[in-house]
Amino acid sequence: MDRRSNPYAPGAGLQPPELAGRAALIDDTSIDMDRVLASRPAKGLMLLGLRGVGKTVLLNRLRALADEKGFCSIRVEAPEGGNLPELLTPQLRQTLYALDLRKAATHNLHRAANVFANFAKAFKVKTGDLEFSVDFAPGEGDTGNLEQDLPRLLGTTARAAAERQTAVGLFIDEVQYLSSQELAAVIVACHEVAQENLPLLFIGAGLPQVAALAGKAKSYAERLFDYPNVGSLEPDDARCALVKPAEAEGASYEGGAVEEILAAAQNFPYFIQEWGYQVWNAAPSSPITREMVRAATPQVVEHLDSSFFRVRFDRLTPLEQKYLRAMAELGPGPHATGEIAQTLGVATASIATVRQRLVAKGMIWSQRHGETSFTVPMFDAYMKRQMPELLRHVPQPRGR
Repeated sequence: MDRRSNPYAPGAGLQPPELAGRAALIDDTSIDMDRVLASRPAKGLMLLGLRGVGKTVLLNRLRALADEKGFCSIRVEAPEGGNLPELLTPQLRQTLYALDLRKAATHNLHRAANVFANFAKAFKVKTGDLEFSVDFAPGEGDTGNLEQDLPRLLGTTARAAAERQTAVGLFIDEVQYLSSQELAAVIVACHEVAQENLPLLFIGAGLPQVAALAGKAKSYAERLFDYPNVGSLEPDDARCALVKPAEAEGASYEGGAVEEILAAAQNFPYFIQEWGYQVWNAAPSSPITREMVRAATPQVVEHLDSSFFRVRFDRLTPLEQKYLRAMAELGPGPHATGEIAQTLGVATASIATVRQRLVAKGMIWSQRHGETSFTVPMFDAYMKRQMPELLRHVPQPRGR
């Protein structure tokens, strides 16, 4: 079939042709945005889910919706070991300019610009000069304590937005990579802004452990945000995600081909896109049959192994790889921490730091105390392909 007309879009954060199964969440968030614009309270969101469920796609869709409604939106992606002030200041600078263009600069905008300048200076973030008046008055946003300064910065920015009858949308992807201090500062800022009923809406996205991290950072976080689970698609939604894009191009599936793909993809949005894309390219013609899918599946798996899975595997130390291989031996999970250690041939306490590093890298998470699960769907099968033999760990004696 013609690759030029291939309708599928596998890739990190790429908008699929059919955003199936997320309409209710988008509609609810649209209402929350309208409430914020009308100076009515609304909870922020933490979109939680495994890799490959479309959290980034959904976050981008919600940001686009906010832009359509007239929000001044700020979007950052938190990298491992990143610096939140460095990520936020360029976006906030752009937001202040957007607010300035709406009408002549007023007291609240001048104040927001002043706090911004103080904040950038306190956290040693290089940023361009602001083209409207800044008096650099000390005392606002310049303590160097993020938990004190970020609420002041976002609060003054939201006040300036309110003066212009608009709102600020703060979108943060990969929330699990924020440090505990950074996450606490974001929560405090959202809390203080909400208490003053200022027009700011926070929407974050991250791995499932973010709910626990937020609660640990600030106990009231569980009441400040909603935590919708973004998971694999329901069967009918998964079918729509696969079939509708093909139908739009005049192609179809038959003979159990759809069921074959969805079973292989386990209804995960990213994997549906990957299977659809590769099968389309390999199929000689429409309709696409089960036999065509089966013939293309080894190529799909090989592609996933060399890209989606491999980039995560290559970030691991040899001991971390062994730990995940021991998990894979037990199946998809979740697994008891002690059972993983036993499979690896070591005491549980001796690999506690390895487990913690894997959590920090976003490779595993714990839904309940003493349990461990993969954050990447199908990673157990990949580990068995990558490391066919389970090697027990033999701790090296420490030098005296």
